[in-house]
Amino acid sequence: SEGFKEATRLYLMLHADHEGGNVSAHTTQLVGSALSDPYYSWAAGLCGLAGPLHGLANQESLGWLKEVMAELNGKEPTKEFVVDYVQKTLKSGKVVPGFGHAVLRQPDPRYMLEREFALKHCKDDPLFKLVDCVFQAVPPTLEKTGKVKNPYPNVDAHSGQLMYFYNLKQENYYTVVFAVSRSMGVMAQYIWSRALGLPIERPKSIGLDVLAKAAGL
Repeated sequence: SEGFKEATRLYLMLHADHEGGNVSAHTTQLVGSALSDPYYSWAAGLCGLAGPLHGLANQESLGWLKEVMAELNGKEPTKEFVVDYVQKTLKSGKVVPGFGHAVLRQPDPRYMLEREFALKHCKDDPLFKLVDCVFQAVPPTLEKTGKVKNPYPNVDAHSGQLMYFYNLKQENYYTVVFAVSRSMGVMAQYIWSRALGLPIERPKSIGLDVLAKAAGL
């Protein structure tokens, strides 16, 4: 459908580029700095993307949303219900997937673009209604804990809902779409590294004496 084409175009655009601090982008840059060809470099990046802490983020967010939907059992989501569910999630020692970001300290602009798209194309979708309710309920709840530097949603909190709405329900395929998108961004960075003649990356290392001093031993 035209709607799915637009949703995919948005997804590919939002996930294409990224600062180099994440696993897949940095691994690609690191291997590329040894003058490995683009295929070897991105293959290494994909190995990083295969790790569940990096490449499965939107699947975990979607899974959590589906758990909440099951608890609702057909009822309309309310802010009060979501706050209560989030508190139970936190008390169990778990985190709320899709919230917080290692770098950003404000709502992820990619999330806001997804939200804008959903409000235009699927605002009556039951899963989006929950996403909308979560967007309103979770940040203040996390903020009250005093432990979260960024209580706002990131791009992964919404992207799964859009894929699911357009009937792409094979969730293991989400990372594949992510990889197609990210390949464009990291290859652009790869070309710039070559153009600028950047040197091979040599991560700094420290000895055990430094660690012992830091630990006060």
